[in-house]
Amino acid sequence: MDIGQIRFQKKPQAGDFKFSVLIPSWNNLPMLKTCIKSIKKNSHFAHQIIIHINEGNDGTLDWVKEQGFSYSHSEKNVGVCYAFNAAASLADSLYLLLIDDDNYVLPDWDLYLWEDIASLGHDYFSVSATKIEHHISFNPCVIAPHFFGSTAENLDEASLLASYDKLKWNDWNGSSWYPLVVHRNIWDMVGGMSIEYTPGMYSDPDFMMKLWQVGVRYFKGVSKSRTYHFGSASVKRIKKNNGRKQFLKKWSISNSIFREYYLRMGTPFKGPLEDPKHTIKLQLLRFLDRIKLLFSL
Repeated sequence: MDIGQIRFQKKPQAGDFKFSVLIPSWNNLPMLKTCIKSIKKNSHFAHQIIIHINEGNDGTLDWVKEQGFSYSHSEKNVGVCYAFNAAASLADSLYLLLIDDDNYVLPDWDLYLWEDIASLGHDYFSVSATKIEHHISFNPCVIAPHFFGSTAENLDEASLLASYDKLKWNDWNGSSWYPLVVHRNIWDMVGGMSIEYTPGMYSDPDFMMKLWQVGVRYFKGVSKSRTYHFGSASVKRIKKNNGRKQFLKKWSISNSIFREYYLRMGTPFKGPLEDPKHTIKLQLLRFLDRIKLLFSL
């Protein structure tokens, strides 16, 4: 993929920032404005906001310049892997928070994430907020369906703010969904997002696998930290990479096995994860993965 040159603009921002918030955006200005508005309105701490602008010919580039945010910019859509990596290169905080622009963060979302991180005493973690979605979802990590709007224009903000903390949920295993916080040391050690997955399908589980490989076992979704997820239309606009096949070829294991047996995605959180027990069922599934891998080659 010819991505052209990515340009970088770092703006001096005064203050002690808790997170460097990395936001990729692809001609999605109304949603980006709503996301940033919610960060400013509902955060407990001050944060450095950094945006990667894909194209930006809908007015996004001009608006971001006017607001004085640090940003990176590509004239083409380079996907989320390059976008997050480019934005991260401008970060000042030790804590990188990755978030999509189609999220509205809810009050004290950052406080609950920070309290969890501060209790650990080490850098080896991946901690996520919990998403509320308006459509029925097979994702066991989200609270759904609860409709408060499907676009920035029809968001029922008042009802959302009055109701979000009354939805019952538990902390959960798996933390591979955005918003997601990792320590800068760990991000740098694993090399950020893997650009071979451009434009980005399966780059999230690949990042989780890289964290697993360097010894991260604390993958927690924090129930009290919440965000309303509209559901991005960006995925529908791209030519997708075959991430499922790429993941299998790279790690010699399918994403489905990694999610279920290693990350225990969506199951109740009870502490750091342990390596999976090699049951007969798991050994059979791993054998089938090897057969799939042989055919893929």
